[in-house]
Amino acid sequence: MLLFFVLMVFLLSCGAAGLLLFPSARMTLLASATMLLRRCSGGVGRQWQGAWQTLRQLASWARSALHALWTFMRRHLVLMLAALVLMSVPVLLALVLGGSTMLEGFDSEGRQSNEQVLALLQGEQLALPAAPPPLAFTTLEVVQIRPMLDSANRNWQLLDPGFSRRLLQVFRVMREQHGYQMAILEGYRSPERQNLLALAGSGVTSARAFQSYHQFGLAADCGFLRDGKLLISEKDPWAMRGYRLYGEVAEAAGLRWGGRWAMMDFGHVELLQAGRLR
Repeated sequence: MLLFFVLMVFLLSCGAAGLLLFPSARMTLLASATMLLRRCSGGVGRQWQGAWQTLRQLASWARSALHALWTFMRRHLVLMLAALVLMSVPVLLALVLGGSTMLEGFDSEGRQSNEQVLALLQGEQLALPAAPPPLAFTTLEVVQIRPMLDSANRNWQLLDPGFSRRLLQVFRVMREQHGYQMAILEGYRSPERQNLLALAGSGVTSARAFQSYHQFGLAADCGFLRDGKLLISEKDPWAMRGYRLYGEVAEAAGLRWGGRWAMMDFGHVELLQAGRLR
């Protein structure tokens, strides 16, 4: 299919180039079109005869055009091959670099895990953190940044067990090594809610149902707790420092951090699984 597409693009480009390079081809095409219109506007009894003659003329012009195109290609073989390569490169790059997802803009390289993160590979079971009160998600500061956060799902039990263990370890390292108390803003997200958020605009999300790891319990959006209040604004220096530390710890735990995307999402982390996203 790819070769057919490249061939069609190449042929159309050569045809357009032929019309641009050969004035006689343009004149013949214009004359044929004019004659066809005149024939078609004649009496009913003469239409078939005129149409047949016009088709013969068009066939003759097509043969002449193909002959001229073939002669041009033989004389400029190197140029044609270079044009074919140039037209093929963007398509091939899109196929090679494009993954099965729509929004994945960065693949984290493997990073050396620290000692605490290695504990999760040994099956260490961590206790779930205490959930902040519901009112913490409805303050003016939070609603201005995440207006639909009050209806988000924050149930740890709906997360994938492997992802949940890694995220708990990240929360532990952030608390014990860096002094940041963290909380989930949103974990599992239903397909209906994903479509609803997509309708809110690209500034919220461009992913529709089953185009996000949230639908599989493999992603979470997180924020910080300070003095009992939820803090998620990147404009706060303390929070911004926390996000960068959070990204480093999450990547060390084998998660992908949204802070490295083109449309940066500092609180987002996810566990990649090939073939999951639609």
